[in-house]
Amino acid sequence: MAVLSEGPPVISVTALAGLSGAVRELFGDKVLRQAKHAAMLDIEMIEDQECFIPQLSMTAFLETIERRSGEEHFGLLVAPHVTLANYGWWGRYVLAAEDLGAAIARAVSTLRYHSTGDRMEIAREGEVARLSYFNAERGQPGYLSIACGTAAAMISLFRAFLPPDWRPRRIELDVPRSWAASRFEETFSCPVEFDAGAVSVCFDGDLLDRPATRRTELDVITIEDVARARLGPERIDSFNGVVLGHIWAQVLAGEVSADSTAQALGTSVRSLQRALHRDGAEFRDLVSMVRATRAKELLKGTRSSITDISIQLGYSAPANFARAFRKATGLAPQDFRRRVAPSG
Repeated sequence: MAVLSEGPPVISVTALAGLSGAVRELFGDKVLRQAKHAAMLDIEMIEDQECFIPQLSMTAFLETIERRSGEEHFGLLVAPHVTLANYGWWGRYVLAAEDLGAAIARAVSTLRYHSTGDRMEIAREGEVARLSYFNAERGQPGYLSIACGTAAAMISLFRAFLPPDWRPRRIELDVPRSWAASRFEETFSCPVEFDAGAVSVCFDGDLLDRPATRRTELDVITIEDVARARLGPERIDSFNGVVLGHIWAQVLAGEVSADSTAQALGTSVRSLQRALHRDGAEFRDLVSMVRATRAKELLKGTRSSITDISIQLGYSAPANFARAFRKATGLAPQDFRRRVAPSG
């Protein structure tokens, strides 16, 4: 099967971990519902899952929160709670390095396992070093929250290895200067510069040369562990891979639609279907394939009833689920479960 074009940038949904709860606490259920509706995806259902969503879904979610809440600096409110430790297998792999320099090197070299379209760089000039993050969605509505979250995640990397009183020399943000500049400095506990070329943390370069004091337990994680994450970078860098990734996210959230996928990819349903058709694929067939894969996992790994599984997968009735599963696998759900059940 020929590869179409390179897919739009995607990001692990774990970058939004805990955000839905913060929105509900700060602004109430209505704002959260509006944000999920704008993204056409129930972010709250999947924010701790190892799956990828188009970055347009993330910006739609954040922009709606900012607009509906009336809080343009929403990113500053949640920044103190953002941590790389919540960024799934990739975040855990970065933080499992032996020292700060090794952790930064891991983050820079393996970012593709967390997002596509973004990049990181580390540079050193004299006494000052700069860790920079270049966001693919720079300039999009909702980007101010992304920039704040990016800075907070990078700071959390440093604080996992350095003493509690450590502070950056400064933070640089690639957003226009804000009328509330002092709020940024209070949040990040250091000077903040605006209109930069990337989101950067500037720090004493000698921190890269000496062993750091770990503030977290050493975790044994390999890059192979990270690569096994659902629909990893080897599959999400193509158009069809991004479509599959978004379908997987929707299946986990319990509702799948071509409209949601098209919006997340910045295209129309007709254009989406036409692009898939040129590659010999149909949207509904991809949905059936992903649902069957997830159904096998649930039938094998849980004791959930057939009815509950059908609901989780977004089927309107258990009979519809059973019919689709038999078509995909040749077995009824109950028969498949009996076959894979452990003996004894």
